[in-house]
Amino acid sequence: MELEKIGEWAFVIGVIIAFLLGVFSEYIPTDFIGWAPLVLVILGILVGLLNIKDKETTPFLIASIALLATGAIGTFSAIDKAIPLLGTILSSIFEYIAVFVAPAAVIVALVAIKNLAMKS
Repeated sequence: MELEKIGEWAFVIGVIIAFLLGVFSEYIPTDFIGWAPLVLVILGILVGLLNIKDKETTPFLIASIALLATGAIGTFSAIDKAIPLLGTILSSIFEYIAVFVAPAAVIVALVAIKNLAMKS
């Protein structure tokens, strides 16, 4: 299996895990919930190392900032007031997506900085 395919699968699996954890976190045993962020971080690192090419760096980092900001500002509390539980679930999903995306963004940003430094 080539490395790019591993990166693609890491992305798909990471998004699915983040979504499922966000939706079902109340029902998942605490032993598993404790390991889930580590799994998401590892998958995020794989995505950052294997998936993002030079021409994709800027769009990826912009999308990462948007996702991380959405999860950080608590935009779902208003939804939770209007439709109880939905805002809580959405907030949880975005928290887990942030755990998944942040390591990928850090890897991509570091590679971009290294590439810029090497060109100087």
